[in-house]
This record gives sequence, C-alpha cells and structure tokens, in this order.
Amino acid sequence: MPASPTPFNTNLRYQLGPLMLTQKSAETVRATLPAVGEAIGTIADLFYRKLFAAHPELLRNLFNRAHQATGTQRQALAGAIAAFATALVERPGVRPDTLLSRIAHKHASLGVSAAQYPVVHRHLSAAIAEVLGDAATEEVIAAWDEVYWLMANALIETERRLYAEQGALTGGTWRQWEVIERTRETANVVTFRIRPTDGHPAPAFRAGQYISVQVELADGARQIRQYSLTNAPDATVRTFSVKRVDAGEDPAGEVSGHLHDHVHEGDALTVSAPYGDIVLDATDAPLLLASAGIGCTPIVAMLEELTASGHQAPVIALHADRSPADHALSTDQERLVTKLAQGTAHVWHERPEGDWPAERTGHVDLSGIGIPDGVQAYLCGPLPFMRSVRTQLLARGVHPSAIHYEVFGPDLWLPRGDGEGH
Repeated sequence: MPASPTPFNTNLRYQLGPLMLTQKSAETVRATLPAVGEAIGTIADLFYRKLFAAHPELLRNLFNRAHQATGTQRQALAGAIAAFATALVERPGVRPDTLLSRIAHKHASLGVSAAQYPVVHRHLSAAIAEVLGDAATEEVIAAWDEVYWLMANALIETERRLYAEQGALTGGTWRQWEVIERTRETANVVTFRIRPTDGHPAPAFRAGQYISVQVELADGARQIRQYSLTNAPDATVRTFSVKRVDAGEDPAGEVSGHLHDHVHEGDALTVSAPYGDIVLDATDAPLLLASAGIGCTPIVAMLEELTASGHQAPVIALHADRSPADHALSTDQERLVTKLAQGTAHVWHERPEGDWPAERTGHVDLSGIGIPDGVQAYLCGPLPFMRSVRTQLLARGVHPSAIHYEVFGPDLWLPRGDGEGH
C-alpha cells in the first residue's frame, strides 16, 4: 500500500481552492465508485471495529456510544464518503461546502484535532482494502487515499479556522461552566442556565448554534452530546434545554439521563465553544421557522435574535408536537412571536387537548398557510418532519437553496442527496 500523503499542505491548495483529483485518480474513483458505494456500509462498519479495537478510548470519550449502537454514525460516515467522492468525479472543481461545513462544525465542537486524521486514515484504508479484497489494487487504494486526504485536508483547515475564531488552540474547545439555574419545562425536558466559572465573558455565538456538553458517566466514560443554545446571542449567560431520551426510544440517552438525574444548580459542566453552520443570515427577507419536538430550541434562539434586531419582514413560526404537555418552550415561542412586527405562529398537536381546531391536529399541513415570496426557511426536528415540510415548500415554489435544516445527531439526510442545496 502506498504511503499516506501528509495531512498538512503548506500551499493550502486543497483547502482554499477547488478540490480536484488528479486525472488518473479521478478515472479510478469513477470506475470503482459503484463497487465502493455498494460496499461502503460494510467498509464503515469494519472501519469502526478496527478503530475502536486499536483505540477504545475514542469510543468511551469521543464518539457517541448510542449512535454506534444504533448504527446511525456508520450510516452517516458511509454517506458522507460516498457523497464526497461522487462530488469529486461528477462536479470536479466545485467544493461540496455544505457537506464539509456541517462535518467541520461538529468536529470542532468535539475538539477534534489534525493529529487524529492519520489514525482514521490508517483504519479506513485497511477496511477498504479488506472489504474490496483482490479489487483493492495499489492503484485503487492510492486513488481512494487521495479522496480521503482531499476531504481531510479541507476539514483540517476549516476546523483550524473555527478554533481560531473562538480564540482556542486546535482541539482546545473546552471550558468549565457553572449551572446557575435549572428549570423543568415538561415531564422530559429540563433547561439549564450556565456561566463560565473562570469569570471571563461567555464566547459569542449566532442564533442556531450549539454547544457540546461532556459528562463523566458511572462507568468512567466521558461522553459528549450537542445541545442548541436557546437564549439571545448577546446574553451574558448561556441557556440550553435537554430532552431525556427514554429506554423505549432505543437506546436510552446516557448523557440526557445523567443531566436530568445528577446535574443541579451549583454543579460544574465541561462545555465547548459554540459551533454550527445553520444560522440566520443578516437579511430583511421573510422567514419561515419550522420545528417539531425538541427541535424548537434553535428556533427559540432565532426568534430571540429577530426580536432584538427589530426584524420587520414577516416571520412565520410553525411547530408540531405530540401534545400541549409535550411542547417545551411554548411560552417563550409565543412571547417572542408576538413581539415581532409581522410574526404569526401556527401549532399542530397529534394528541390535542380541549377545544383544538381539526386543521391543527396531526401533522403539519402548509396548504392553509400563506408563503411570502422570497422566503428563507429554517427547519429543525425529526427527519420525517423536515422532509415533509421541505416537500411542501418546494411544491409551493420555494427554491431549494432557501431551505436550511438542522439535524440533531448524525446527518442522514444530506449524504443521500435529497438535502442538496441546504
């Protein structure tokens, strides 16, 4: 197997310009993409088994054990690699920035460093060679190595920039924060207000971004989860809400359960700087903000920012939930929408209570909602919900590039291709 290219490229050709495979590698990747694409799920599964066998600390202290158990992280990795390779051969010279940005922000929130990319390459390359067998010639491995390092170098440089923007060394995203208030929103959602313990100002963030929270569990593992910030970006403290993931939702949430059961006022939390690429653009355009369940959290922050900035264009806030009792932050959403110059709210409940209109029972139906020309839409919630809303918006003439979404957990939408343009 040929030696791996260096993960650093001093002229930054990979990072700052178009991402281009050499002609020979492009031909090889194009020819082998169907076979690799068909086997990519198996490759991803073998890669993680090899990686965790060699570095069990990564599963304990970096990777989400729940996503590994359900296989969603493997699906996301497989989809991302296939999508990136496809973009290189089908649209040479065009950077798949949406895909790269989403991954880089998540990596920065976890404290991923450039030194970890050669480790990933070693085990991913071995998995490709083992799964492809005799088809994994030196030429094939070299071509897919080039795919990997094009992607890795682009991510390394993007992550370096994200760390620099937060004034952090590469990988040094963590600070200690104190819980100053804990509020129960619903039976399974708790809100935490936190402030830095070092007395320094909280880092700036943009509405829609998230933080990572790292906790030490009973078995000693230090697991990490991301939670959207819900308060206004200029607030002196930070607020995030956590939904408990129960055992019936397979598997039970290790971190959400720990936060619900063991973290109270006065306790310390290890928290990252804020990251996330789905943020409100500085625009006077009309907006549609659609959420379901705990997906309301980034939307609340966006409403906070819009009210603070005096947004004058129409803002349509849509929310779907199981019942009024399950609707977390409903009071905040209603309060903020009423402050807007042209704010309207529409809520759907699957199991409504009392005198609830039939047209607002069940799933979101946009047929009776006026959609302004030039609207920018932001979606957050379960994938079926977001796919449904997006389909309805496209049918109403909204351009795909005007529809943005945030996925809680591994992004299983974008790599499939039906999230293109977000």
